[in-house]
Amino acid sequence: MTIPAPIIHGPMAIEKEWIDYNGHLNMAYYNVLFDRGSDEAFELMGMGPSYAKDRRLTIYTAEVHVCYVQELHLDHKVNVSFQLIDHDEKRLRAYQEIRHVDGWLAATSEQLALHVDMTGPKVAPFPADVMAKVEAMRAAHAALPMPERAGRSIGIKRRSA
Repeated sequence: MTIPAPIIHGPMAIEKEWIDYNGHLNMAYYNVLFDRGSDEAFELMGMGPSYAKDRRLTIYTAEVHVCYVQELHLDHKVNVSFQLIDHDEKRLRAYQEIRHVDGWLAATSEQLALHVDMTGPKVAPFPADVMAKVEAMRAAHAALPMPERAGRSIGIKRRSA
């Protein structure tokens, strides 16, 4: 099976209930779009809904950094990309972008996810069959450049007097 690099999910519509009192997409729903946009990637790595149900193993988000670049509105349609940029035996680091179907960048997200045994719950190594799929995705995505917005931190830049 060929793994897309990056994985692109969409187009997806903005739902009416997601629009806030400012007339644009509420910040919480950018994360809904990112989550929906990662579904295909997790399925390709063998960690879809049946993985949690049948094997009692899943992914929990440990950390996320979202940058809101340009407002989205009700009439917009978007695509969400997923790039696996690193992993080890228990963790995944991924980068995503929400882009309007016309191509402009609306938001970025970088996540650190933990592989969890739900019987604990506790962080646990990926089983060998899943690790093989994670490694295959990482190999497919290794040729992609490191995203410019990955690894950002929050701070206030001060001007020198």
